[in-house]
Amino acid sequence: MPGSAAAVGALPGEDPREAARTVFGELGDPPHVPHLAQLPARGPGADPLGRTASLLVDLPVDRQPAGWRFVDAPGRDAARADAFLRADLDELAEAADGWTGPLAVSVVGPWSLLASVELNRGERSVSDPGARRDVVASLAEGLSRHVADVQRLVPGAQVVVHVEEPSLAAVLAGRLPTQSGYGTLRAVDRAEVRDGLRDVLAAVRSAGAEPVLRLDSAQAPWSLVREVGAAGVALDVRDLGPAGWESVAACVEDGLLLWAGAMPVPARTGLPVPSNAAVVDAVRQPWRRIGLPATALADVVLMPATGLADAPPSLVRDLLTRLRAAAAALEEASGD
Repeated sequence: MPGSAAAVGALPGEDPREAARTVFGELGDPPHVPHLAQLPARGPGADPLGRTASLLVDLPVDRQPAGWRFVDAPGRDAARADAFLRADLDELAEAADGWTGPLAVSVVGPWSLLASVELNRGERSVSDPGARRDVVASLAEGLSRHVADVQRLVPGAQVVVHVEEPSLAAVLAGRLPTQSGYGTLRAVDRAEVRDGLRDVLAAVRSAGAEPVLRLDSAQAPWSLVREVGAAGVALDVRDLGPAGWESVAACVEDGLLLWAGAMPVPARTGLPVPSNAAVVDAVRQPWRRIGLPATALADVVLMPATGLADAPPSLVRDLLTRLRAAAAALEEASGD
């Protein structure tokens, strides 16, 4: 919808009711996109990786000193992750009562999950071909169930799933360090990476939701983006160079929606919040340079450049208010 703002992902604080009310209080009116908040400050299981691991079907995990690991039976932290998710969904259902429109949820994608969760013997699970197949299949099934849960709790929602893949480029290039730190893991074949992503995104579509691929803008593997069936691409656009914007243009021309991270997030109270003009120009100026039609700016979903988890809690409502105003200004710019 024209003039949309979204802030998909983590928020500061530990109160899921307050988080849900904040999201819907600031973004719970058209054309904006509210979301299921994550509150990583609550500890293990509330973090994005723990939440996503809790969605896996028949692949139990537990939190170890070095991070999340596949285990024979779910551990205490996995149970905590399930409990956190149930609480967040309950608060979402209450805050979103009567909502009709897009509603976003975010998960860690299969390749970043594999790059982070260890096998029970201690190596990254992306190093094992069998684990790679199992995680892709398990996450696809788990996401289908997750989408169904959200649709049941918020019947009017048009669910959008942000599949976050910050480690995708490292998996493709063989840049992930081994657990010893003395070497790197072998690159995973591009065709396998493509097919795994395609399977997960296809499961999202089959569940009746739209998949958006969220990438690290500095290392985005653009050649894959248009092959895996994403409905949109989300990234921090502030540091995209000319080549990156040309890739954005190719995606937009292919019908993908751009979720543009353009608003910097102050890390502490007292730091300046950028003006609407600065946020709009971070998208509008390169958009024009690469020759995309100004009218298509209205379809861009404007987002914070990074998550809000590290923002001062007292600033969150103000940041979301400013984001809405910037999104409206970007829509106005589409008529210039």
